[in-house]
Amino acid sequence: MGSNQEGLKIDHHSFQLGMINCFVEMVACGVKRLAVSPPLKPDDYETIKNSSEIIVNAFGVKSYLEQSLIVTDLQSEEFTQGKYSILYYKDDSVLESYLNLKKRKSELVKEGRYDQKARKQISREFMRLLSYPEKIIEEKFSQEFPSSPYILDNDNEQKKAT
Repeated sequence: MGSNQEGLKIDHHSFQLGMINCFVEMVACGVKRLAVSPPLKPDDYETIKNSSEIIVNAFGVKSYLEQSLIVTDLQSEEFTQGKYSILYYKDDSVLESYLNLKKRKSELVKEGRYDQKARKQISREFMRLLSYPEKIIEEKFSQEFPSSPYILDNDNEQKKAT
């Protein structure tokens, strides 16, 4: 990933696994019903998948490889395009809810009924699965969309992902 002003070097895969460890712990502790790994290039996934599974097993949660994460008002399409995401959850009903939500969105798009109202509803349901408080969901809707989470770039500077 590079180094920052203090000379600290951050290994890209270690950074990803640190994020994954944190998200998995939040699921294991009941803070989040569903957590999503950072977007992973397929070759990055191959590199970290075994370590991710070790973390999952240690915390007693489950994972699911999502090769095409649902696109909502939570992040831009470009943020995850061509990348994998690993979903982390404890209860199978959470994964089932996510897959049903993704299917419903796909059907709405196919039927030409994925309008602004439907997009907002799908986005709201996805954020609820991720255990976002209602106040934060409303704040997200008051911002310009789609937005993307902040990540560290190769120079360890915080920037908006595109």
